[in-house]
Amino acid sequence: MPRYRRQSAGSTYFFTVVAYRRRPIFCDPVFRSALREAVRIVRLTRPFVVDAWVLMPDHMHCIWTLPTDDGDYSTRWARIKRDVSSACRESLHIPGLLTGSGRERNESTIWQRRFWEHQIRDEYDMEKHVDYIHFNPVKHGQVGQVSDWPYSTFHRYVRAGIYSGDWAGALEIAELDLD
Repeated sequence: MPRYRRQSAGSTYFFTVVAYRRRPIFCDPVFRSALREAVRIVRLTRPFVVDAWVLMPDHMHCIWTLPTDDGDYSTRWARIKRDVSSACRESLHIPGLLTGSGRERNESTIWQRRFWEHQIRDEYDMEKHVDYIHFNPVKHGQVGQVSDWPYSTFHRYVRAGIYSGDWAGALEIAELDLD
C-alpha cells in the first residue's frame, strides 16, 4: 500500500463536483484549460494544495488541503466555477437547458449548483480517497488501467514514487476496497 504524505497542516477535503445534467464536457480541451487557469488564479489569493484530482467526462473528484485555520472551500469553488463559466460561456453554455429558476439566477449550464465534500479524518481516510480518485476512470469504464487516463494526478504520484506505473493492475483490482 502506498504511503501518502500530507503537504500542509490545514484541513484536507475530498470533493465531488458534477457537470450540469451530467453533460460529458469536463474533458473538453476548452473546459480543461479554463479550469486549470481558474485554479491557478484562485490559488494566488486563496491558496490551497491540490493533493489529488481526476477529471471525468461528467464529474470530477479532488482533494485539497487548505491553509491552517482556513476552511473556506466554498468561496474557492464559487470563484473557480464563476471563472470557468465565464471562460467557457461561448463554447459550452447552452441556455435552452436551463430551468426557469436557472434562467432567473443567470446560471451556467456547466455546473450543478452544489458539490459534495468530505473532511479527511486521518491518514487511512486520505489513502482511501486518493486511491478512489485515481481508480475512478477504471471504475467508470473509461480505461482498462489507471495509467491510461490522462486527466489525473496519478501520473504525478508515479513520478513521486508513491505509486508504481502499473498500480491497480489486474491482480490488484480485486484487493482494492474502493466502495
